[in-house]
Amino acid sequence: MTSTEERLATIRGGVPARRHNARTIAALTGNPGCTRRAVLDGAGVDKPKLAERIGFPARFGQSRFAITRGNTFEAQVKADGGAELLRLVAERLGVPVPAAASWTDLGDGAADDTAARHRRSAELLTDATPGGTDDTAALFDHPLLGLDVAGRRVHLEPDLVAARLAGRFHVVEIKSFPVVDGQADPAKVSAAAIQSAVYVLALRELLAAAGHDPELVSHEAVLVCPRDFANQPVASLVDVRKQLLVLRRQLDRMARLDALLAGVPEEFTADVTAEPAALLAALSKVEARYAPDCLAACELAYFCRNEARGHTGALGRPVREALGGVAEVDEVLALAAGERTPEPDQEEAAALLRAAARLRADALAGTPA
Repeated sequence: MTSTEERLATIRGGVPARRHNARTIAALTGNPGCTRRAVLDGAGVDKPKLAERIGFPARFGQSRFAITRGNTFEAQVKADGGAELLRLVAERLGVPVPAAASWTDLGDGAADDTAARHRRSAELLTDATPGGTDDTAALFDHPLLGLDVAGRRVHLEPDLVAARLAGRFHVVEIKSFPVVDGQADPAKVSAAAIQSAVYVLALRELLAAAGHDPELVSHEAVLVCPRDFANQPVASLVDVRKQLLVLRRQLDRMARLDALLAGVPEEFTADVTAEPAALLAALSKVEARYAPDCLAACELAYFCRNEARGHTGALGRPVREALGGVAEVDEVLALAAGERTPEPDQEEAAALLRAAARLRADALAGTPA
């Protein structure tokens, strides 16, 4: 065990590291500048238990109803050997619908050894690389892929991978949120895009390791959702190139955990068996970068929001960035009222704040600007 691994084990305490999955890896990209999150995720800390232990339990997650609905829709879309799914994907890619396609259920016998499932998935996917002698379309249900996260191998299971359609591999993500009048919830589409990017990256690494061109995996994922609250599926293409860049950058950052740990106090602990007061004191010594959208992605968000109360960061990244070096809300109000002399690096923000305060006062008084 390396010194970094020993340090991470000490931070985590006497509990096993919590394994990542595609959702948690995708969530890492939401706030790449947060040292607290990078350290906790790198150490494999059970953040839901940690949040509960310190009195700020997470309040998000899928309901049983949503999970059941999603499983039902996925089963419907994949029925009959994926015949309807094959048509949807082919038509969305703009290629003729194949008369036939092979269907391989790599999730069958999921209780089997994980390493064996991963080897079988890797062999079959590699054999299906476009450009070979066999050009028959192939659909792989729940293949098991792998990705290194903070020095540990994480196993990932996309809904489906389509091979030899339009000459490439395509990740297919099946979601139960609806597309109404051609539009879906942007936040949910964004989350699906990031999750798809995780699978694209893992599949590209698999091909590269086998000596194939990783670009044979398309940067366009196929998103399948129900149309207009019915169970009729509709497919769309999602370009994940931007998400891939962010994902690679964050994974590279987590691979350099020794550099991150250099700024973390030696006594720092996130051991969920420790006393809440000790955990609160320890967390306060590791820099966080709270923003309101953390509430939908990070289990510690409610603690960080409480900690950020009175800080401009709690109002969102655009506000924090627009105000530059003005960190406290009270300081913002004092600068806007002209009650505080700005520091040299605050002069531009102070001028804008005073102008905004005048405009607001005029508007409230009914005086034209």
